[in-house]
Amino acid sequence: MEELLKFLNSIYPLQDNLKDYLTKNLKTKELNKKDYLLKKGHVSKDICFINKGLLRCFYLIDEKEVCSWFMKEGDVIVSVESFFKQTVSYEAIQALDNCILYYITYDELQFIFRNFMEFNFIGRVILQQYYTLSEQRLYSMRMQKAPDRYAYLMENHAELIQRVPSKFLASYLGITEVTLSNIKGNF
Repeated sequence: MEELLKFLNSIYPLQDNLKDYLTKNLKTKELNKKDYLLKKGHVSKDICFINKGLLRCFYLIDEKEVCSWFMKEGDVIVSVESFFKQTVSYEAIQALDNCILYYITYDELQFIFRNFMEFNFIGRVILQQYYTLSEQRLYSMRMQKAPDRYAYLMENHAELIQRVPSKFLASYLGITEVTLSNIKGNF
């Protein structure tokens, strides 16, 4: 839990009463490799901080899995639309490693926003960070060729290339495994 408090405090200093609230209300969830944090068709009830492990978000198109995100240690993971609207999710979140997560519920997060004003700043900074990542991903998929997408991934998220199975990495890049293999051979 110290990692999460340190992460939040690095964004904006946490008051003691907020630290106390988080210490009392944060829960721990452990997932084994291949376990689901969220299944398609369920409502995302929790927002999680990844203390240990790697997860992927994906959705289905014609029964084919399309990976949209990978999140690892130090990241916050949630099905954004499902969580913030409290609606059924079109995506799933699955562990690619054994994971340890710290989490709070939607209602607890809303309580924190209403009662600890500094957390509104923290929430905004986290939201900006992930919105920026989302925009970069959209730009990459729309405007870059596959080798450029791979080069960007190598430059900015090299650890994913080592940790994520090729079939999921290829899906994330919008290419086949054969194309990924050919691209890797050219780097």
